[in-house]
Amino acid sequence: MLRGSYPRIVIAGLSGDSGKTVVSCGLLDYLRDRGIAVAAFKKGPDYIDPAWLSLASGKPARNLDTYLMGFSDARQSFVNKAIHDGVNVIEGNRGLFDGVDLNGTHSTAELAKVLQAPIVIVQNVSKVTRTAAAAILGCVELDSEIRVAGVILNRVANERHARVVGDAIEDVTGIPVLGAIPRLSGKSILPSRHLGLITPGEFERSLLFLREAKSIMENNVDIAQILAAAKAAPPLDCEVPNDDDKIFEQVETVQDKVRIAYFKDESFSFYYPENLEMLEAAGAELIPISPARGKLRDDLDALYIGGGFPEMNLTALITNREMISAVKEAAENGLPIYAECGGLIYLARAIVWNGNEYPLSDVLPIKVRMNDEPRGHGYSEAVVDRENPFFKLGAVVKGHEFHYSEIVEHDPAIGTSYSLSRGVGCFDKRDGLTYKNVFASYIHLHAASSPEWVDGMVRCARRYRDSKKAASLAVG
Repeated sequence: MLRGSYPRIVIAGLSGDSGKTVVSCGLLDYLRDRGIAVAAFKKGPDYIDPAWLSLASGKPARNLDTYLMGFSDARQSFVNKAIHDGVNVIEGNRGLFDGVDLNGTHSTAELAKVLQAPIVIVQNVSKVTRTAAAAILGCVELDSEIRVAGVILNRVANERHARVVGDAIEDVTGIPVLGAIPRLSGKSILPSRHLGLITPGEFERSLLFLREAKSIMENNVDIAQILAAAKAAPPLDCEVPNDDDKIFEQVETVQDKVRIAYFKDESFSFYYPENLEMLEAAGAELIPISPARGKLRDDLDALYIGGGFPEMNLTALITNREMISAVKEAAENGLPIYAECGGLIYLARAIVWNGNEYPLSDVLPIKVRMNDEPRGHGYSEAVVDRENPFFKLGAVVKGHEFHYSEIVEHDPAIGTSYSLSRGVGCFDKRDGLTYKNVFASYIHLHAASSPEWVDGMVRCARRYRDSKKAASLAVG
């Protein structure tokens, strides 16, 4: 066992949109600017907040999800990537106690307890004074096992408002108020889409935002107290991480590389770092390709199309007819293709968006439509009950969904491989569309909780590569 000191702090809120990301990014950028090493983590399944945390910390932010990983593996995942000399910043999600059930299971508070991490609550105090103290007192009284190290007031109206609210919280709870952030002008607030932020790659002012967030923290928050709280976190007992990380040990390493391309640009950016790292550890050479501007290589053994917002870049995607035609032809020729959410959309026959229909790659006989409200949002769980290229029968798959699109037309003959016990999926509580060596799903998987996906990807790629070699030798 390793008993390590990992200075750490959880930045939590009482609800979504409380200001956690601004505070977390500002703190990370401030610390880096002063030569203090940082590592960033995001609680729960998410791609966009970690992208901002990655930008602020200068290296990939990691997700910690106790539902997908389990409590002990989430703790171990933290230890594998946490730093000893510096500060580990963990951004929570939703409200502090919001989990998958009425007991708050898998909430930010539960993760903080697993990590024995102190919590700083970012509290939106718009139009309240003493009531803010009641909310903080409720948090402390609801769970005596958490340690709230301080409160940062957000969206205060003026100095008097900040003083009244701060004095009330400290008087009622004894918890220090570490700062008060004024109500920000529109240009200082990160723009959002659907239920979250837009991605850094789509925001031309992303670096300016980081400077603004750092300035906000520097001018309004006692960062020294946050550092002191992080350094006061108790030592954490965990298994000793090795050079390859524990999660990589679950995957059989192969000596001969397979070439796996993945779509990577402003339309497709939803990839957990572990998914790509574990594919590499299992023997994949990863090749990023832009579907809007690139070409599909003819020496590939598999294609991975992650999630994103293809609908926001439809013109560029459908203009690159060479790529669309190449993907269609490769699918027909048996190239293994694994697609999630946005990737499923790309493989559709067409998409209806804002009342207009746009042709897509036509790999799958489906039509999708974008809606104004989400069609799937939250954790998913499925059992693999039909043959498919990537998963073994009987496997239980845990992941998450977040999609505004839905399948409005499909060929009844199209196969599905998942039976859902939780989540929405494609239709009729089923998911995992299959065609030849193509597998498309609305479920996003995290490889640390689904190593069988990594094994299936590499195994399928090797089988396809070997079949091509055998065919070439036969012709020769």
